[in-house]
Amino acid sequence: SALGLVKLPMVIEAYDISHFQGSQTAASQVTFVNGLPKKSKYRRYSIRTVEGVDDFASLSEVVSRRVRRFKEEGDALPDLFLIDGGKGQLAAAVDTLRNCGLADYPVASLAKRLEEIFIPGNSEPLVLSKRSPALRLLQRLRDEAHRFALGYHRHKRSRQLLTTPLDGIVGLGEKRKDKLLTAYGSAEAVFALSKDQLTAAGIPPAVIKAIHQKSMEVKHD
Repeated sequence: SALGLVKLPMVIEAYDISHFQGSQTAASQVTFVNGLPKKSKYRRYSIRTVEGVDDFASLSEVVSRRVRRFKEEGDALPDLFLIDGGKGQLAAAVDTLRNCGLADYPVASLAKRLEEIFIPGNSEPLVLSKRSPALRLLQRLRDEAHRFALGYHRHKRSRQLLTTPLDGIVGLGEKRKDKLLTAYGSAEAVFALSKDQLTAAGIPPAVIKAIHQKSMEVKHD
């Protein structure tokens, strides 16, 4: 009733974009069914087509991919799309849905600063009572989408920070790499090891040669 929807939104999907200084942009989709989280329906997205900070374009990509999955796999669409953000984010979602052949599909956005709700066709935001059950439900969805996106973003960042110059050396799998890093502390220390030391550590001759070759490349860089 508050959003002027034709039917009760039993299934709501909320979307959020998360990034850090323009890198490692990620998005989340969380799903509530009958007002409760349905975690088997949660999805995470790595942004593929957008460079730098552009939440509108990132949101457009994610919504397009979601609708494409619906068309290709028959994965039912929600009764309501909820977007984390204000007028700009709502406009991006509306335009994307329209371009996907879903003009006038139920969608709304929730801006965090003043907890204003934006819906298509209304120039002014909808402000519900802080005690409104409808607002509280939308807040829970928005906050859960933010938490889920942030968790994925942190995961991607941590993987990026864990990369070392030892990555990509042919024959040096994760177990051998972890063993060397645990024993010697850093990639630089491993590169400084002699052939005999690496042999004693259980590294095959071909891999030792590859490590020394990578060491020379790193020094030249």
